[in-house]
Amino acid sequence: MSYPPAVSAVLQALYGLIPVVLIIGLLKTRWFKGVLGESMVKFVAKIRLPAAIYHPVHNVTLPTQEGSTQIDHIFVSRFGIFVVETKNIKGWVFGAQNQAQWTQQLFNTSFKFQNPLRQNYKHIMVLRTTLDVPPAAIYSVVAFVGRSTFKSPMPANVTRGWGYAAYIKSFREEVLSESEVQNALATIQSTRLEPTRATNRRHIKQLKKRLHQSAKKKCPKCDRSMVLRTAQRGSNIGRSFWGCSAYPTCRAVQSIN
Repeated sequence: MSYPPAVSAVLQALYGLIPVVLIIGLLKTRWFKGVLGESMVKFVAKIRLPAAIYHPVHNVTLPTQEGSTQIDHIFVSRFGIFVVETKNIKGWVFGAQNQAQWTQQLFNTSFKFQNPLRQNYKHIMVLRTTLDVPPAAIYSVVAFVGRSTFKSPMPANVTRGWGYAAYIKSFREEVLSESEVQNALATIQSTRLEPTRATNRRHIKQLKKRLHQSAKKKCPKCDRSMVLRTAQRGSNIGRSFWGCSAYPTCRAVQSIN
């Protein structure tokens, strides 16, 4: 079908806008923001963390009791093993070390997100049960990238921009031998699930399933929601269990069947 020249010109202009609209939509997705944030951490690491000393392993998916857990970055060195959780967030950030959720304020709108220290704690526990290294040699680091500003006092291991690299390099005492470093690297590589799109899709599917189960599961004592937790000490260290969301007011727990 032929159109008048004016109409054809408008249609061509609209067709030319379609790729632009698609790209803009992609840039706003959570997936792209996550990829961009992780890429920024990798870039900074190449500049600030010599690979001969701080051996990087990126995008590590490890099997767990209830499925899998995904770690953004691991840096293995004689000064310790640093587990980095990346957050690409804009605006003001409010939170405390022991809060379950933190708050992002962007203009007049507030959003809740999981405390990244708690999120990274599970990663630490999985690595402690996977690697043959002293538990104290594994450190948690949170790297906020993007235009964010902390509006609450943050622990030293919660950093912005290039700060995560400076925090890692502040550890100067050697806690692992070179053979322990190489063994840890080999174990991570042999244990991790294959870094493919299929692995990522399975992980996301399992994560959504766990979140759905958590939302449905009720505490047998107080009828509040139960959440997945990880044992921090004792003979069950690193194992997951259901704990009441009202802890420490309610200390009800259930094992994972």
